[in-house]
Amino acid sequence: MKRDYLQDALQTFNGGNWYGWKKEDENGNKIPNDQRMTYANIKIIKDGATLPSEAEVNAKIQELKDAEQAAIDKKISGKQKLKDLGLDDAEIKALIGV
Repeated sequence: MKRDYLQDALQTFNGGNWYGWKKEDENGNKIPNDQRMTYANIKIIKDGATLPSEAEVNAKIQELKDAEQAAIDKKISGKQKLKDLGLDDAEIKALIGV
């Protein structure tokens, strides 16, 4: 399943569960479900919550992506270090399950 970085990023602001998605545009036209989940269609549903800027949300998305890539890179590096110590793929899999 593809990760929804926008929602993951939004959850880090305002204590989480502070937003929803507009169902109609400013003219009262229904927004199709496949087009609703965008920054432009965020609506605040929690009292006291504030809308972070699009730049803040994009920065958080990049931070999440960078952290995910760093974890992938560390796993690859760790496996290579185990190989360099003489372990084969079966032994590495037995140790770390991958």
